[in-house]
Amino acid sequence: MKIAHGMVIPVCAASLLVVLGGCVTTKSPHLDQGNVREDAAADNVKLAMAYMQEGNLQRAKEKLDRALQEDPTNPNLHSVMAMFYERIDDQKKAEAEIHEAMRLAPTDPGPVLFYGVYLCDQHRVDEGITKMLQVARNPLYRTPEAAYTDMGVCLLTAHRDEEAESAFKRALAARPDYAEGAYQEASLELAHGRALEARDRVQKFISQFNPTPELLLVGLRAARTLGDANGAAQMTKILRAEFPNSEQARSLSADPQPNPG
Repeated sequence: MKIAHGMVIPVCAASLLVVLGGCVTTKSPHLDQGNVREDAAADNVKLAMAYMQEGNLQRAKEKLDRALQEDPTNPNLHSVMAMFYERIDDQKKAEAEIHEAMRLAPTDPGPVLFYGVYLCDQHRVDEGITKMLQVARNPLYRTPEAAYTDMGVCLLTAHRDEEAESAFKRALAARPDYAEGAYQEASLELAHGRALEARDRVQKFISQFNPTPELLLVGLRAARTLGDANGAAQMTKILRAEFPNSEQARSLSADPQPNPG
């Protein structure tokens, strides 16, 4: 499943990156053999994730198999294995691996969020939303804005746009500087013909917080829809200055627009 309006990282992958993002391998000369194997497994899990992002599933599977030999109790390993099996369309094994990750880390909300996203990918939207909401309300989960945004994207796939918008608003209420939430909300507003709201949302955001190229491009499109040359020029200037190598900045060259003199 793609994130709404053109982002290319599958929601499952994006969520799992959040789950794994805090994992840092620290080695010490005083570690015993068990610790060394755990660290080696963690490194192989990260390598497997990288190979999957590159589309090299054979190498990813090799790293996962090695990690499984080194530390079969690593919940992140089973989450990545679930992603692997989903990629090769073995949904029975994918779901079994997710349940194993949750069993191994019963107090960690990360695998639960991953399960919610997986359920949404399988068109089991209501089940997925229940899991995501469970995570968003969990005081141990430090980024509820991510869970609410995943909820919104899931609801968009089911054409439940009003509920999706509510989820994006909750994401921004939890963290006003969350650019992904602002991007999703502005994209939805623009898609529903509310270009003024989308442009104003982006302009307010960039006046207070750091934008992303995705958010700036939505603001640019909204400004162009309104015939707002100054607003479009502002978004174009920031996009080219701060993200010159981004796909969004490169797209401007293919679709040049005159700027006000």
